[in-house]
Amino acid sequence: MAATPSVMMPLGTIATSFELVDTVSGQSMNLNSLKGEKATLVIFICNHCPYVLHINDELIRIAKMYQPKGVSFIAISSNDVVNYPQDGPELMKIHAEKVGYPFPYLYDETQEVAKAYNAACTPDLFLFDFELKCVYRGQIDGSRPKNNIPVTGEDLRNALDAILEGKKIDERQIPSIGCNIKWKS
Repeated sequence: MAATPSVMMPLGTIATSFELVDTVSGQSMNLNSLKGEKATLVIFICNHCPYVLHINDELIRIAKMYQPKGVSFIAISSNDVVNYPQDGPELMKIHAEKVGYPFPYLYDETQEVAKAYNAACTPDLFLFDFELKCVYRGQIDGSRPKNNIPVTGEDLRNALDAILEGKKIDERQIPSIGCNIKWKS
């Protein structure tokens, strides 16, 4: 569990298009068909990372609160499943159904999407406006496993509220921290 910070994509960067398979439905999905009317959150997660498991319930609550407001949530796992079989697509489906993800959980087998987004850790999140320009990238909140700070989703909620209210999102953003993405050799 090496704590790895996110790289912090430059604000204003246009989201890279992708087409990946949703592990729950088995359907191929792409960014254009999944993007939200008001905003789109792309979040890199995996099944086993303690940092992701720590925020999972709050992420689900946030998604359920903001999806009806025009925000799309897209989860992607890009880990090397040869060395980390617990993150394979079959187990992704089981995990997504068990925890009740209300959003697609896509499998990035080639890791090309993670590389295109310069994703570094799980969770690593990127919030895009309706034009798919990056407006927030950073932590969900200041809680981490074992730091005794409650999981509130405050930072992500503040960014989502600002975008929905047409306000500028504070550019001083704190990187997410999590397990490094497990790259293929």
